[in-house]
Amino acid sequence: MIPSLRRHRLAAAASFVVLLACAAQAQTSDPAAPKSPAPIIERPAPSRPGTKPAAVAAKPASEPNAQPSALTAELFYEILMGEMTARSGDPGSGYALVLDAARRLRDGKLFQRAVEIALQSRSGDAALAASRAWQETLPNSRDARRIELQILIALNRIGETVEPLRAEIAATPQIEKPMLMAVITRNYSRASDKKQAASVVEQALVDELKSPATGALAWATIGRMRLNAGDTSGALDAAFKGQQMDPASDAPPALALEMIDPGQPLAEPIVTRYLASNPKAPPDLRIAYARVLVENRRYADSTAQLQALTAARPELAEPWLLLGSLQAQARQDAAAETSLKRYIELAANQKDPDDRQRGTTQAYLLLSQLAERRKDFTAAERWLARVDSADEFVVAQTRRAGLLARQGKLPQARELVRGLPERTPEDKKQKFLAEVQLLRDAKQYQAAYDMLAQASAAAPNDSDLVYDQAMVAEKLNRLDEMERLLRRLIELKPENQNAYNALGYSFADRKIRLDEARTLIQKAVQLAPEDPFIADSLGWVEFRLGNTSEAIRILEAAYKTRPDPEIGAHFGEVLWSAGQKDRAVTIWKEALLSDAENETLQETLKRLRVKP
Repeated sequence: MIPSLRRHRLAAAASFVVLLACAAQAQTSDPAAPKSPAPIIERPAPSRPGTKPAAVAAKPASEPNAQPSALTAELFYEILMGEMTARSGDPGSGYALVLDAARRLRDGKLFQRAVEIALQSRSGDAALAASRAWQETLPNSRDARRIELQILIALNRIGETVEPLRAEIAATPQIEKPMLMAVITRNYSRASDKKQAASVVEQALVDELKSPATGALAWATIGRMRLNAGDTSGALDAAFKGQQMDPASDAPPALALEMIDPGQPLAEPIVTRYLASNPKAPPDLRIAYARVLVENRRYADSTAQLQALTAARPELAEPWLLLGSLQAQARQDAAAETSLKRYIELAANQKDPDDRQRGTTQAYLLLSQLAERRKDFTAAERWLARVDSADEFVVAQTRRAGLLARQGKLPQARELVRGLPERTPEDKKQKFLAEVQLLRDAKQYQAAYDMLAQASAAAPNDSDLVYDQAMVAEKLNRLDEMERLLRRLIELKPENQNAYNALGYSFADRKIRLDEARTLIQKAVQLAPEDPFIADSLGWVEFRLGNTSEAIRILEAAYKTRPDPEIGAHFGEVLWSAGQKDRAVTIWKEALLSDAENETLQETLKRLRVKP
């Protein structure tokens, strides 16, 4: 069978009795004759080769509207032999018999069965011939045309599909066209020549492009085909033209969403224009936009979109979970708790049990984290106790270990982590890293370093281990060792932005090799331009180089994107040094509210002798 041809489109009778029942529905050769109830087909008695099967009993002639069937005993036998021959290992002969009967009976089910026999024998050309014979016999059959299209695509004869595709599009009711366009995109995306496929689809959609009712959808389909062919600028142009034809259509902005990127500045305005002018836009599109913004580390913009959606559609569950996650990340703990609890309340009405479990599990874990931040360990444990997902068992247990360590029970915490199951090598690694993190959080840096050094000796090319060992070496003030490890990591992973950032920041923080520090951090910025922590490092090195105004500009933007206490500590110090002491104190107070124990923040306040 041709793999890319969808089986359910070719599903036919599972046995010859069902097949014959379909054929017996065919009436006289006049296709306009009225349909009548299907005659009853009796199962033929077992017979020896060469004997004819039992006769077909028709319904009583007195039944209203009953008409004689075109299925004669000779055709019955021909179909039966065709099916039996195909099943006995001679599909070519079986195909010919069934196809001949299909032509004579003018029956679509039999044509479909002929196609299936050809495909089972891996004869794409024969399947195509059967589908075309079907169309010649029954010119108005959409099934025949659809199957021809699928076979041509499977045979990679894309150029021959323009006219049948155009005809299929024209025959499709308006309400079904969005689904048809999705099917077109999916099927033609399998073609080996993506550019030819995009060209063929565009030719087939020429009539749709002229209609205001279908133009936007057609342009979006063309845009997806162009995008699949690697023509991003052409796809963007298609999205723009589609929106011009119908600003209320969600198809062009949905396409533009896939292209939002710093390198494509014209894609996002298509989305924002649509959302601004369509207050009743589908929630899924705004949620998808919020997710894209998160992927691009534009957390504040994503939060704004979700806040707008939860205000307009407060009954929807998913936006509350996403909003709560972002608020927790931004350390807006009270708002995050409200959003997450609202999600849990609404999630009870979600129909999909898997989605409900995944979502509520995420909410429980986040609420536990919020409780832990405020040192309410009892509440944190209560939220963890509600996690009943097997997939998140290890995560929940790791969090429990963290709670124990925060309460001074480090040995018990380590034992809990060590007892976690190891179903895969990745599970073993995650257990190891979780135990190292427990030691780091407890400031037992030497023990953490020893564990990492031993693991790195066994797996010297594991970039995660190298990076973690470098960070612990820095805590032990083994700065030469830290630099050696980070340069090793850059050799292993030249595109690892964290390695460049960590090394550059280390130089900047110690006020050494500042030009090299800037070069390293700028490399990290190139690799992750939207990362606020890397921007914080760049602002810090500019401050060390004496470029205070530039440092303020960079740090202010980073702090706005991610009001993290460490970024706040640096931003406040630069403001303080520039004489903006009141503003610096305000920033530090905000940072203390989010994390009063942050080491960088506390060290900064102590060094500058400030008590906000």
